Amino acid sequence: MKLTRIAGRKTAPAGLAATALALALTACAGAGGGGGGAAAGEGEPVELTLATVNNPQMKDMEELKGEFEKDHPDITVNFIQMEENDLRDAVTKDVATDGGQYDIVTVGAYEVPIWAENGWLSDLTGDLEDDSDYDVDDLFEPVKNALTVDGSLYAVPFYGESSMLMYNKELFDEAGLTMPEHPTWQQVADFARQLDSDTVDGICLRGKPGWGELFAPLTTVVQTFGGSWFDEDWNAQVDSPEFAEATQFYVDLVRDAGEDDPVSTGFTECLNTVSQGRAAMWVDATVAAGLLEDPESSEVAGKMGYVHAPVVETEESGWLWSWNLAIPETTKNRDAAVEFVKWATSKEYQQLVGTELGWSRVPPGARNSTYEIPEYQEAAAAFAPITKDIMLAVNPEQPGVAPQPWTGIQYVTIPEFPDLGNQVSQDLADVFAGRSELAPVLEHAQELAQKAGDAQK
Repeated sequence: MKLTRIAGRKTAPAGLAATALALALTACAGAGGGGGGAAAGEGEPVELTLATVNNPQMKDMEELKGEFEKDHPDITVNFIQMEENDLRDAVTKDVATDGGQYDIVTVGAYEVPIWAENGWLSDLTGDLEDDSDYDVDDLFEPVKNALTVDGSLYAVPFYGESSMLMYNKELFDEAGLTMPEHPTWQQVADFARQLDSDTVDGICLRGKPGWGELFAPLTTVVQTFGGSWFDEDWNAQVDSPEFAEATQFYVDLVRDAGEDDPVSTGFTECLNTVSQGRAAMWVDATVAAGLLEDPESSEVAGKMGYVHAPVVETEESGWLWSWNLAIPETTKNRDAAVEFVKWATSKEYQQLVGTELGWSRVPPGARNSTYEIPEYQEAAAAFAPITKDIMLAVNPEQPGVAPQPWTGIQYVTIPEFPDLGNQVSQDLADVFAGRSELAPVLEHAQELAQKAGDAQK
């Protein structure tokens, strides 16, 4: 994996989340109170604390944890669920300061290589490879590679995803519109403006501030328009015509045909809107498809269509992401934590979700064997094949038009990026709300980005 150097840096990024990250830049790697702790199954009670994002798949994990605790009567797993931005802030501060509050953490593909280099995460390679029943080779290769540093695996995928366009086929049929398999953003914008009405949004797109919330989708739009955060020499490109054109396009589309309150709208809010039939289209994580196809929670199950994410200059514009389970070095219950991580990311867990909760709710993009389960193939026929195709088609080495000096699609793999993305997305909130023009926001963003770029030189 292509990483930038992160040791010995003298300039710490500003901001709360980035300050926590910066603490590791001056600390000794690998410091902490990690240890084996009580071995699982030896009779000594162990309580594990798991910090996780409050996505539906993680709620399913909490609902099913009783099955694990039944087989491991000496282990209790306590979940702490948070919104995405809050989770990142809390967990980053904890691991960066050796807080030791969490035994297991849900982390994204962005954090894993940086945190592994800092010595914050436990190396799971031996634990997984020594357990033949776990079958580490079954893990989805593109996702596993993103979690591997210098040949060692520091987290395990709970689910993996790309992004795609999801649309309500009934609304399209009623309007006499046909969605291409590979639409352009211009086509999507035209559809959205035609379908927008007093009762239905033409499209739902994230506008909630946060480097993971807003800039996951917006960065992919920038890239397919020909823009980028940085060039190969780490010179900031935020004030480029391509970056500006893509961002203005996104803002205008949301204003014209999107949700009424974009600044309060993230993944969860769009999921609710689309699942209730109140938006005609949604460009977001492929994992959402399984939730939209669950008849118990979605009013549009069986009515949705799925195609590749819209493009302009590139052949693909989907992202590559995974939510993963990792064990901080500071845990005093490592053995028990390993047991739970293996259980929650195992083939058996996939079967458990399918039989207990429904096959469309099985976490996708983590194991190849998932796509060979007949029940899953039937339940996920509308979205499973295209999800796998997109994840294999995207290119994290160069997702946009120009080469880039990092590996990653919807994020830049440097410690400064969360603070940079958070600040710029907060400024863009004023643009969505009509309180500011885009030009001065991008001018300020260029200055912030250049400071982050200079730290890599």
